[in-house]
Amino acid sequence: MLFSGLLLGLVLFTDVAVADDVQWPAWERFRDTLISDNGRVIDRSDPRHITTSEGQSYALFFSLVADDRDTFQQLLDWTQNNLAKGDLGVILPSWLWGRRENGDWNVLDANSAADADLWLAYTLLEAGRLWQRRDYRVLGIRLAARIADAEVTTLPGFGKLLLPGREGFVADDAWRINPSYLPPQLLTRLSELGAPWPEVAANAPRLLINSSPLGLAPDWTQWSPGSAWNPDPKHGSQGDYDAIRVYLWLGMLADGADRRQALLKHFAPMREIVRRHGVPERVDALSGEAAGHGNVGFSAALLPFLVASSNAEAPLAEAQRQRLAADPPATNAYYSQTLMLFGRGWDEGRYRFAADGRLEPAWESP
Repeated sequence: MLFSGLLLGLVLFTDVAVADDVQWPAWERFRDTLISDNGRVIDRSDPRHITTSEGQSYALFFSLVADDRDTFQQLLDWTQNNLAKGDLGVILPSWLWGRRENGDWNVLDANSAADADLWLAYTLLEAGRLWQRRDYRVLGIRLAARIADAEVTTLPGFGKLLLPGREGFVADDAWRINPSYLPPQLLTRLSELGAPWPEVAANAPRLLINSSPLGLAPDWTQWSPGSAWNPDPKHGSQGDYDAIRVYLWLGMLADGADRRQALLKHFAPMREIVRRHGVPERVDALSGEAAGHGNVGFSAALLPFLVASSNAEAPLAEAQRQRLAADPPATNAYYSQTLMLFGRGWDEGRYRFAADGRLEPAWESP
């Protein structure tokens, strides 16, 4: 009994210590090296020094987790003014902005990216709730309505689902879907807004399971009414830089989240690959063949998934923590930095998702 009491005390002390420490060095490094003074997330790995709606949406989420209100407003203002012509409630943000060949800085591709749109709407809703900002909440509701109008569709024989963007993903009775664009937590949270979100949230776990028959997620998949889910003709059955986020989202599901156990059980083969092969860069979702070694961002993305599995996976999770400590992502590596903030931030207890999808940052509720 004495040992149990001491252990409980240590656990409680650790939780409180993390919650009371409002500093988040990894976020501050991301903010100081990748975000401009006016709120633009810059990916310098591209010679055009691009900004994506994805990068803006993720940075907004991290600034909310960090309770960094000034940076949040700067990011929101830049996103709205440069990607959505001044109003996210009316115009879905363009997904790509950067330097053109003639030296001008402008939108490079005006199509939308539904994953970014979803994270933007979710983060605005949660910022409105946590910071008691009605303007954020109203903008989040308006953006969610635009997403529903422009990016949610009905797949014949399957039901309502989120397309990857406004244009270019439906042709000849075939619908292309990106599984990593459908974090169950976010869809559950948006279900509070009413149709079509409850149906989309219910269908997302079905899509995740049915499009990965071996329990390994592909980057892309295609729905055809006569043959159900098949490899995407453009990308095949490989899962790598997009699919890694499927395991990340599932690992961060709350204990009481709908379908959590079924999803973790279905995707258990990835844990076995990590045990035998190490963290892979690519996995074929149909053959199960793993290839390459994923960068340190992949280790961060898999960390919550390994933690959520069982105590038996503790050595695998600890190996990823040690790798992150020994070889952190380069300061200019936008995507690896992003995956680290998600995975390592969650592992450090800086935030959680509730069963209903609400965000629980450490600064709000230890």
